Amino acid sequence: MKRALFALAAAALVAAPAMADQALAQAKNCMACHAVDKKMVGPSYKDVAAKYANDKAAVDKLAAKIIKGGAGVWGAVPMPANPQVNEADAKKLAAWVLSQK
Repeated sequence: MKRALFALAAAALVAAPAMADQALAQAKNCMACHAVDKKMVGPSYKDVAAKYANDKAAVDKLAAKIIKGGAGVWGAVPMPANPQVNEADAKKLAAWVLSQK
């Protein structure tokens, strides 16, 4: 019984950071155009993670795109700037996006 409770508690702790970052993505309106596992207006977060998997500068690149916007990488629809996201949150969001596998 104790093992089962410990395993459940450990699983909750591991899932908590991922859910917290998804909550941040929802709070900053990222989920209006993106989803974790399917293309919407923008690419899925899993597709972004796959594209940047071997790029050591990906967190900084994506954080800049989150704040300033971008165009041309994923098609004709540009990603608008998101001035409500500060640099720390942008890096947290970028790291979370890159963790999606």
